[in-house]
Amino acid sequence: MPTPAATPTDPTVRPGRLPNGELRRQVAVYLDEAPTDTFTAGEIARALSRSSGAVANALSVLAAHGEAVLVSERPARYRATPATGHLASLPSAPARATTPRPPTPVPSVPSDAAPCGPTAPSGPVAPATAPAPMPGAACGPHDAPVTGPVARPNGQLYHPRSVAGVPDVTALRKLRAAGVPALLYGPPGTGKTSVVEAAFGDLITVPGDGDTTVADLVGEYTQTPEGRYLFVHGPLVRAMREGRPLFVDDATLIPPNVLATLYPAMDGRRQVIVKANGGEVVDAADGFYVVAGHNPGVHGAVLSDALSSRFSAQIQVSSDYDLAVQLKIDRRAVRAARNLATRQRRGEVGWAPQLRELIAFDRIAAVLGIEAAAGNLVGVAPEADREIVATVVRDAFGAEHPPLALGNRI
Repeated sequence: MPTPAATPTDPTVRPGRLPNGELRRQVAVYLDEAPTDTFTAGEIARALSRSSGAVANALSVLAAHGEAVLVSERPARYRATPATGHLASLPSAPARATTPRPPTPVPSVPSDAAPCGPTAPSGPVAPATAPAPMPGAACGPHDAPVTGPVARPNGQLYHPRSVAGVPDVTALRKLRAAGVPALLYGPPGTGKTSVVEAAFGDLITVPGDGDTTVADLVGEYTQTPEGRYLFVHGPLVRAMREGRPLFVDDATLIPPNVLATLYPAMDGRRQVIVKANGGEVVDAADGFYVVAGHNPGVHGAVLSDALSSRFSAQIQVSSDYDLAVQLKIDRRAVRAARNLATRQRRGEVGWAPQLRELIAFDRIAAVLGIEAAAGNLVGVAPEADREIVATVVRDAFGAEHPPLALGNRI
């Protein structure tokens, strides 16, 4: 088992904070010391006495740069690559001192750009009390006009869509700058996670499910390799302190009493009390923002009035079938998907292929052929809808395509 990477001990470093890039280097060191083993973010976080959310983000960045590889998704396990050793061999980043620095002048914001914060100054120099710019909102690399695909953290390109007359990523950044929480709702596979990742480069994500607990949001005590117990703050506290957006994916699968932890952070208080850590009070820094995803058709997903009322902007997300055509996915598959989507809106069928299924169709067709991909499109449909789906696929492709199944022994 790898030994924990060293962390800065300079007394001027704020507890729990590392210089930029240092956590990724430490994670790389940990992976490189056991290059054939696989690890979850939680395992590495416990060894390094760091937040599992922060380690998960570091692993995602490493994987995007080829300095780690994701070998399984549930649970997500990572392994070193040949490039990991290079990053691990770099010296530790210099400690970040906490000596206050004088405020630096902030340039004026153009009148046609979204503000950097709720009260961004309009003059040439910001007063010392002006809020800090929101990273990933409308300042820095994210304030350029969106005119084409936007890269997500995993390197994949997201193709923006229009909402309220502007690209969706621009709309989300403006909502963040204005402090208006947004809820994206729609079927699985329509791109809710993709647009949020494309909009915010400093995003922290919480995957929601029925087993999510308050500790998964605010943190809990974790045993260190030395046998001590250390309180490790969760993604909500990190996002609040660092002024970053928090994406609660599948929020409506999380028990209501757990989701209630978010409410004081989202309203005018912008504060949470961590009871598990002696009543610690955490105030939200400028830039903190909450955006959530909701799949209305998923079993167990309930959008309560309390949750709905806290998301002032609610945006429906459906599949962009025109994008599927631009991606050169077989037009017959797209035609079948459009047909089923129309029937779904009429209440004739409960399921329709989304962009995720069409991309899977394209990949399967490239490997096993069009007939196998068409059969798989029928096979992934829920049992209750399969007969109608099979009919629509037959009409689109001109032949029957039964679900993929094993045949006779070869």
